[in-house]
Formats: sequence, structure tokens, C-alpha cells
Amino acid sequence: MKLIRYPLILLWRIWFYLVVVLSLIPILPVVIVLTSKDKYYPAFCKIANTWGKFILFAMGFNTEVTYEEKLTQGKSYMLSGNHTSMIDIMMMFAIMKGNPFVFVGKAELAKLPILGYIYKRTMILVDRNNSTSRKAVFEQANKRIQEGHSVCIFPEGMVPADESLILTDFKSGAFILAIEHQIPIVPISFYDNKKHFSYTFFSGKPGKLRVKFHKPISTKGMNVEKHKRPLKEIVYKLLYDDLVADSKII
Repeated sequence: MKLIRYPLILLWRIWFYLVVVLSLIPILPVVIVLTSKDKYYPAFCKIANTWGKFILFAMGFNTEVTYEEKLTQGKSYMLSGNHTSMIDIMMMFAIMKGNPFVFVGKAELAKLPILGYIYKRTMILVDRNNSTSRKAVFEQANKRIQEGHSVCIFPEGMVPADESLILTDFKSGAFILAIEHQIPIVPISFYDNKKHFSYTFFSGKPGKLRVKFHKPISTKGMNVEKHKRPLKEIVYKLLYDDLVADSKII
């Protein structure tokens, strides 16, 4: 059985990279134009939404999205979910409609061919070992939030190398930004991305990807010094408990 399964997974994984690269080439000129001015960014998000849906469809994925509370269009949120797979970004683009948002990601993403160029133009990239870079993130995020956009940060900072882990420790950036700008945090549970498309190359399969938007957590009246850590712990516990409960059901 493995003699058949491994070649099929290999072809499927190669197909993923081909689809991503080949789908980006024709829209690259459009992306360059739409990222040339801040006022065009919502239009870029619409293109990215279609692109994300296409990638998921081409890989044989379908999505099931549930909301404890619908997001208000035109309102800024801090979107924070568990980071499990390289398709998390495509997934976020595919499921976010009507709420332009910007990712905060690690600077290493800029080194990727083609995709890295787009990331540099559309994401807030941070080098966590560089204090100047970390400061620039807050300045850029501040600008986006003032424009009415949301910000998406995976608070784990990276996909855990140990795939048996449910959730790793959170960084503080998402919670500092949310409190400083008094915007709600929306915890997001990605239940199936790791199971269907983890970083283990010979693994995964097409199927349903379930995601849940939890009720936004207000940061009104909070201050960074007093509430950063408790807020981080609340979001961590909410996501961890939800992911554990789902794994037991399955």
C-alpha cells in the first residue's frame, strides 16, 4: 500500500508548488499595481481571497467555517490562530471576506521565490532578532489599523517542529498591538490543516478543512503593562482547550 501511497503524495505535493507558482505568475502585474498605493490594498485582498480559494480547490480541499459571532465589516480586529501548516496563509485569505487584513510574518518569508516578492509588498515582515525591525512592525501595523484594516498574527511565531504538540508558547506582539490600539482579538481554531497538509512531506490528503472564529475578546480599557500577559493566557487557554476537545471528538 505504501508503494502506491508515497508516489501519489509526492505528486500531490509537487502539484501544490506548481499550482502556487503558476497561479501567481499571471496575477503578479496586478499585485504590483494594487500594492503600489495603500488605497488599493482592499482590492488586493479581494484578489488574494480568490487566489486562496483557488489554491484550496486545486489541492482538493473544501472549507467549513463557523463563527461564534460574525465580524463587523469595516472594523479592525487582531486575528490570531494556531499555526499548523503552510496553507494557513491561503486559508486565511480564502475565508476572510469584506475585512481587508494584513499578515505579520517572519522576515525569512521574503527569501521564497516569487511568493517572497509578493510577501514583501503585502505583509509586515519582522526579524525577531532585530530590535529596529520589531519596532517597525508596530509602526506599520499602526498605519494599517488606522486605515481600518485588521491584522493577522500567528502568536506561536512559527509552525512547531514537533507535530504532536497541540499549541506552543505565544509571543506577545499580537496582544501588545491589540491593547495599544484597543481592537478586539479574534481567536481562530484551525482544526484540520496540520492533519491534511503538515510540513512532513510524505503526509496529508485532500479533504475538509474546518475553522472556527471564536467570539472577539474586547481590549477596551486594558493597558499593556497590566493586561498583556493575562490576555495572552486567556487566548492560549481558549485555543488549547478547543483544539484538545476537537481532537478527542475525532
